Amino acid sequence: MQTLCVLMTLAFYGSAMGTFLQKQQTDFGLRLFSEAAHSHQDENFAMSPYGISSVMGMVQLGAYGSTLKTLKEHMGYSLQDRGMPRQQRLLHRDLSSEHGVEVASGVMVDRKLMLEKPFRRSLTKAFQSVPHQVDFSQPKTAQQVINAWTSDRTGGMIPNFLPSGLLSQQTRLVLLNALHFHGLWMTPFDPSLTMEMMFHGPNGSTLPVPMMRTTNKFNYGEFVTKEGVDYDVIEVPYEGDSMSMLLVSSFEKDMPLSALIKELSGSKVQEWRKNIKKVNRQLVLPRFSIDTEVDLKSTLSKLGLGDIFSQSKADFSRITTEEPLCVSDVLQRVKIEVKEDGTKGSSATAAIIYSRMAVEEHIMDRPFLFLIQHKPTGSVLFMGQVNQPQKH
Repeated sequence: MQTLCVLMTLAFYGSAMGTFLQKQQTDFGLRLFSEAAHSHQDENFAMSPYGISSVMGMVQLGAYGSTLKTLKEHMGYSLQDRGMPRQQRLLHRDLSSEHGVEVASGVMVDRKLMLEKPFRRSLTKAFQSVPHQVDFSQPKTAQQVINAWTSDRTGGMIPNFLPSGLLSQQTRLVLLNALHFHGLWMTPFDPSLTMEMMFHGPNGSTLPVPMMRTTNKFNYGEFVTKEGVDYDVIEVPYEGDSMSMLLVSSFEKDMPLSALIKELSGSKVQEWRKNIKKVNRQLVLPRFSIDTEVDLKSTLSKLGLGDIFSQSKADFSRITTEEPLCVSDVLQRVKIEVKEDGTKGSSATAAIIYSRMAVEEHIMDRPFLFLIQHKPTGSVLFMGQVNQPQKH
């Protein structure tokens, strides 16, 4: 089935949304989506730009020196700059005040790790988050604690966020964001009008899917990419009209979505909003659900943030001076359900921070030689090669 890259643009008009921080976070999130979408071109795929920006903002608060400089350069902002924690707090407040929206930030820290006071204060100022002690020497128990936290804050949509084996005794912190949204359409689709129609997927494929149908006045606009691809944008509002879904599609059925994804930026979304007008339209939209799990380590590295994962270059001494730290993984899970009555969406995002003093794995997952030697005499008693360990 063709990728249904529905741009979940949450249209909040609160005071904080006009801030520099919001604009830079949106740009960063959209750039990250554009990069990640390259490896999911013919698949359903979804992300939470706000979720990843929040978690990476917490990562910023612990960074120092060249690591902080790199994060600021490639994200476009720093939460360590004066006034920025307050902007983050106001943005969180405005989002949380919306009906049907729940936003939470969490910090799970190893009980033996002493956090620096400036880092603790910054977390409270920006995210109103107090570190919660976890015993990472018991990885399975820590995983259960974190998964329970995300499940509780995503309406149960994401019950098993972190997979087994991801945490270890070398884990020191897990920085978390959870986002849950349940919005009813301002004008629901009539279920009796839903009928099966052919959906045109990539590479000329077609598939019968249930299509919802409604006729109403919608904000609508037609646009052209820099490369001359014609496309349109239609806005479907939720109850209260402070939030909406923007649907973006090419005029040509066989045009790959990559041609539109190239256009994504915060300023482009603003341009759409400025130029869409109320028109009568019959909207035919597939009922759909998306469940995406993505490891963002390679995507962030491609955007220039690879140093935060480096055991030799990462500097998170603002978190603690007890031992050197680096980010080991950045994960996100997103679930979206779009039906006749509205939309449910949840995301969980985590940055996992390890001790750089951790013992690296040496995995013998390729052919190798072995020698059994008597050390006092140097005599080699046995020697061999292993090409297929399962054959014995």
